[in-house]
Amino acid sequence: MQLTIIIFAAILPAFLLVLYIWLRDKYQREPITQVLKAVGLGILSAFLAALIEGFLQGFGIVSEDPTTLLGAAWNAFVGAAIPEESVKLLVLALFLRRNRYFDERFDGIVYACAVGMGFAGTENIVYLFNNINEWEMVAIQRAIFAVPGHFMFAVAMGYFYSLVYFGDVSWRMQGRILWVPVLLHGIYDALLMMANVGTVLSGILIALFYAFCFMMFRFGRDHIKKHIQRDENDPNQVAFWRK
Repeated sequence: MQLTIIIFAAILPAFLLVLYIWLRDKYQREPITQVLKAVGLGILSAFLAALIEGFLQGFGIVSEDPTTLLGAAWNAFVGAAIPEESVKLLVLALFLRRNRYFDERFDGIVYACAVGMGFAGTENIVYLFNNINEWEMVAIQRAIFAVPGHFMFAVAMGYFYSLVYFGDVSWRMQGRILWVPVLLHGIYDALLMMANVGTVLSGILIALFYAFCFMMFRFGRDHIKKHIQRDENDPNQVAFWRK
């Protein structure tokens, strides 16, 4: 019974965020089957990322427990942000490559968030079982920060992916599909990992982490609104308002 409760607590925040972004798609919602497929690919991406991260640790490229601020920042970007966001983008691109349901800019955010929440839910299960003696506190903390964090990384990825897909194919914009979520993810992890090193700067780093989360959540909210507005105002958009 407890195992069921732990799994439920791990996946509930991800489920609620997928539901939220799906409901925001108010003009032409994506089929549930397509959203579930994207979630499944997000689950797959979590296992792929774990393999890459295990390889990086096994060859000493990143350390399991960094003891310096620089080492923590290196782990955050090289050991987490870059491989995780790269595999998420890989499965997202494969999924959307010939997807006939991808006909609005906002759809890119919906599917990217579905992938991201599949990843985050899987990661959450691992974290809770690795901290089984204090899983309640870990579940609460990750529901407030980690899962919404992955959601915001996904909003950024989907936002720029849609801009490229619907016409802005410049190299500058294409690069943003990956480097913006990597930057958000890397800073998020770096602040936490550097704070955990245990220096006199730990308190300042935690304060910066809270401030960064606030700014990132505003970034995500604003970019969600921008794509909704773009879809409403685009006369060439293949969607509800053209009919």
